[in-house]
Amino acid sequence: MTTKIQRNKAAGIPVALFFIIAVVAFWYFSQLPLLAVGIAAVLMSPLFGIAYLVMSYAGPNKSKLYGLENLTAKLPAVKKAKGHVQFKYKLLWTFIVVVLYFALTNVYIYGLNTSQTVDVFASFRAIFAGSEGSLMDLGIGPIVTASIVMQLFAGAKIFNIDLTNSDDKAIYQGVQKLLVMIMIMVEAIPQAFGYLIPDASLVNSLNATAPGYGNFLASSIIVVQLFFGSYLVFLMDELVTKYGIGSGISLFIAAGVSQQLFTGGFNWLPQNLSLPLSITNPPTGTIPDLFYSIFYGAGGYLQSSSGIPRLLFAPPNPIIALIGTLLIFFIVAYFQSSKVELPIAHERVRGARGRYPLQLFYASNIPVILATALLANVSMWTLLFWSSPALSKIPILGHNPYLGSYLTPAAAKAVNISSTTPTGGLAYYLFTPNGLANWLFPIFQPNVYNSSVLFGHSPLEEIIHVVVFVGFMTIASVLFAKFWIETTNMGPSSVAKQILSSGMQIPGFRRDPKILEKVLRKYIPVITVFSGAAVGLLAAGADLIGTVGQTSGTGLLLAVGIVIQFYEAMGKEQIMEMHPLIRQFFVEG
Repeated sequence: MTTKIQRNKAAGIPVALFFIIAVVAFWYFSQLPLLAVGIAAVLMSPLFGIAYLVMSYAGPNKSKLYGLENLTAKLPAVKKAKGHVQFKYKLLWTFIVVVLYFALTNVYIYGLNTSQTVDVFASFRAIFAGSEGSLMDLGIGPIVTASIVMQLFAGAKIFNIDLTNSDDKAIYQGVQKLLVMIMIMVEAIPQAFGYLIPDASLVNSLNATAPGYGNFLASSIIVVQLFFGSYLVFLMDELVTKYGIGSGISLFIAAGVSQQLFTGGFNWLPQNLSLPLSITNPPTGTIPDLFYSIFYGAGGYLQSSSGIPRLLFAPPNPIIALIGTLLIFFIVAYFQSSKVELPIAHERVRGARGRYPLQLFYASNIPVILATALLANVSMWTLLFWSSPALSKIPILGHNPYLGSYLTPAAAKAVNISSTTPTGGLAYYLFTPNGLANWLFPIFQPNVYNSSVLFGHSPLEEIIHVVVFVGFMTIASVLFAKFWIETTNMGPSSVAKQILSSGMQIPGFRRDPKILEKVLRKYIPVITVFSGAAVGLLAAGADLIGTVGQTSGTGLLLAVGIVIQFYEAMGKEQIMEMHPLIRQFFVEG
């Protein structure tokens, strides 16, 4: 049911003027035909319509986000279950969604020329849970990016939202859904019109219908498919959250990373599929490669440069990466199980005591997901500003080597790297190293790795690159951890209310929310900073060591944490199923 919203209609004048300026600027820099500019203006108009709804709000609520209340209420969403969903059905829905995710990663975009397509998110596939050229091409990128924007704005008090208020929290979540749709278009349109090349046959057939607009229409068809696939990911995440176990986003990441880790460790197919299996063309997986080299290598083979040094360090799946993978697994498992436990007692039942656990990874792995997503957006936009036909012409930002420089596809192919790998500027210093061969060996052997890793930079600059990357991951994870606990009601004030509402209290302290909050403030902020810094350092460290399966260290960290959390969530669900009274404690808490 829609409600009448008070508005100041005069706010539409500056919005309309800015819209006209934006359309003229787009036409000037893109040099597209007027019809194409008109279509682009139609596509941009909803964004300015949303801006009007926000700016024109003149109702009683403090936040102008309430101007979007009627719009967000109409967005497609998965309805919350009316009653308790049994454990077996939660398990079934979770299984169905994961199978559907894998199926959609194999449904490729219609009309896409896969041989000429450039994968903008090649270095972040494990975190974005996407698959190049499929309906899942964008993966969870738009969802995570929308979450970053909302958290930053809420943390900076720009939205003027109180997330402890149920109405404010509802409008915050509704606006976040709307922002996901916007971010899908923001990420899909630049890629579709620059890097996702349409097939020539589709372009020719569309040119026959609309002469001169075949390429534009083909790219528009790709955008529609990307939007459908990405919003489907969002709905599947909601489905798991409301009817399944855990988070859909987390499950997609864990599923994709687990697949890569398994194939990286146990793939018996040769590294070059066009040649038969041999000692010079060994299996791709770490373990099959090791055994094959031991059993079939001639005398002295393991002592040569093609033997132990290759097995230990050479990509794609060296033994050092397997050791790093196992090391990260055990470290994360240890920290995930470590807790600070506060003694609590029931206010009415004498002798009923327990402990309230605060995990050392209090903010979970969410901060590192957000930090990595921020890196991915830096990589994408610097690439677009460097090489996009339209964006590269924008003053200051366009083709600016200080933001990021990249090789042409032909030059990148000549040195056997991706054309999405930055060679200079801010993007270079924030680029994620993947394994020792991406940073350590070039520092000690700059002449060998100059063209493929250093790109003319000195070993000192490469050391600065590593320090900047590790520092960014650590600091960004701490900041996002602090934002996350406040936006998810995990701060001292919210936890104090949860403990008191469940009938519990800390022994020796008066039953007062402010007193309990004061006690919790001695623990939660410290643990939050520690958990953010720890996951950031672990993710960066895993990236530096390298992992099997060509997945990133960040992806491995996330996958391990997600699997452990999923196991714990299943245990909690089973306990609530066996003892319904316990369910009330979890619901209220």
